[in-house]
Amino acid sequence: MSSALPDFPWDLLEPAKTLAASHPDGIVDLSVGTPVDSVPAVIRQALVEAVDSPGYPLTAGTPKLRAAIAGWLARSCHASGELGVLPTIGSKELVAWLPTLLGVGPGDAVVIPQVCYPTYEVGVRLAGAEVIRSDALTAAGPARVKLVWINSPSNPTGRVLPAEHLRKVVAWARERGAVVASDECYLSLGWESEPVSVLSDEVTGGDYTSVLAVHSLSKRSNLAGYRAGFVGGDPALIAELLAVRKHAGMIPPAPVQAAMVAALGDEEHVVVQRARYAARRETLRAALTEAGFAISHSEAGLYLWATRGEDCWQTVDRLAKRGILAAPGAFYGPAAAQHVRIALTATDERVAAAADRLAEPF
Repeated sequence: MSSALPDFPWDLLEPAKTLAASHPDGIVDLSVGTPVDSVPAVIRQALVEAVDSPGYPLTAGTPKLRAAIAGWLARSCHASGELGVLPTIGSKELVAWLPTLLGVGPGDAVVIPQVCYPTYEVGVRLAGAEVIRSDALTAAGPARVKLVWINSPSNPTGRVLPAEHLRKVVAWARERGAVVASDECYLSLGWESEPVSVLSDEVTGGDYTSVLAVHSLSKRSNLAGYRAGFVGGDPALIAELLAVRKHAGMIPPAPVQAAMVAALGDEEHVVVQRARYAARRETLRAALTEAGFAISHSEAGLYLWATRGEDCWQTVDRLAKRGILAAPGAFYGPAAAQHVRIALTATDERVAAAADRLAEPF
């Protein structure tokens, strides 16, 4: 099975990481979107209070967690219908295994965006299905498409899909009996555009047939280390996922479930974290623009999608010589070969250091 998978992208970045780390003032790692700020106290306290959990946790999530997820989706995604909800072990796990969990297999096809998070393709390959990269679904379309992935705000580009586009994707998929899975992990990080959930009444009108929305607390609440995610949407599909996940033991730990309840019930820490990212974004955007980079999309999310009009690996090397590590666009698809992804996830001090280094002549 491993031979059918692409190389793990981050392994390919090791030479550039080594070069960047040799900088006299140390590396500024802007390659991976991993949070560096502390887990909010209200969430840590909930985790501590739940550590004495000797019994098996519920795959479906505790009643409190299910209510918290449903309430958050209603408030933040403007979803008024009856939702099925399910906690997941982070969002990457679900992305990688969703085609398999839905019964997608050889002979089937899955549509993923032209430029996208690599795990979409990995999940399709694990299921033995065919990958179709497309942002524009044609009127005809392959009859064998069983799943359509959309991602808004996009990782890596920061592009936001309008409600009209989301409606068209949902209609196209329903006509063919396909499922729409919307990766919305960056929904709370809109900067120049207001992201719209596929669950919004503006898109689905409370009818979630064949629609799933994937969410994560990694970015919103700095919980990447907790592996705390969830999926909501079509109750029938959620029931199918739950049935398989029970057999497979895909269960978030009980203390993590308690922490998720606290995270979903508190918006104050989200406002604080947004302000941190907004300041870092302003600093890096100005420095990149001054250094001759063009910023594409990037109206939302946790990254700046930047280009110098050259091969992305050349740009990665230029930055590494200045002690800055960026992710090459090649990780995200052939159409991204001239871009790099710059993460906002570094401390204020490291972001300031990156801005200073970007001021050096290229």
